[in-house]
Amino acid sequence: MSRISVRGFAVASATAVTTVGAVVGVASGNAALPSDDNFEATAADTTLLADIPVGEQAQVQVSSLSEQADVQAAAADSAARKSAEEAARLRAAKDAEAKKEAADKAAKAEKERKEAEAERASRSAVRDASSFSAQGSYSVAEVKAIARQMIPAAQFQCFSNIVDHESGWNYRATNASSGAYGLVQALPGNKMASAGSDWQTNPATQIKWGLSYMNGRYGSPCGAWSFWQSHRWY
Repeated sequence: MSRISVRGFAVASATAVTTVGAVVGVASGNAALPSDDNFEATAADTTLLADIPVGEQAQVQVSSLSEQADVQAAAADSAARKSAEEAARLRAAKDAEAKKEAADKAAKAEKERKEAEAERASRSAVRDASSFSAQGSYSVAEVKAIARQMIPAAQFQCFSNIVDHESGWNYRATNASSGAYGLVQALPGNKMASAGSDWQTNPATQIKWGLSYMNGRYGSPCGAWSFWQSHRWY
């Protein structure tokens, strides 16, 4: 039977050696020595487990197991703490993203509200067709001046683009083949009677009808102009 030294004490065995945890320096306090296939007792003051009184051997083994349990518990606590920290980081990132989306939506809604208010204010500031005195005839410059006072500033250029292509600002323009009539080439022309009985001779009445038509069908003169560019009609 041989005695094998393991980190300060040894277990006597006839066939195998069982290392008991990490019982470090129970009797001597010495550091671990390099291991070979064949262990030897290398220090005179090394205390063998067999040399420890039987009544104390169980206490030594329990102490080793307790130390191992403490190490495992500490490792588990560290892992749990890291997991909790990662979960908190992910929640914070998600909350920040949600707040940003909410802020973006609020900003978009506010922008749309202001634009709608500006559009309403612009429309309320324009003049109605009835506020213009009827004349026997109108020049292109006079017709455009009337249109500028009846159409919201932000929509005037789009309205003008359509009239440029449809009639060249001639309020008596007639399409010989289709019968379309007036500045906006209403088809048939008598549709414009809904805006005034003088639809044939009063450009203000034609502008009023044309603006109503564009707003009703395309949302605005610019909506109508966008459609016109794609289809060459509106």
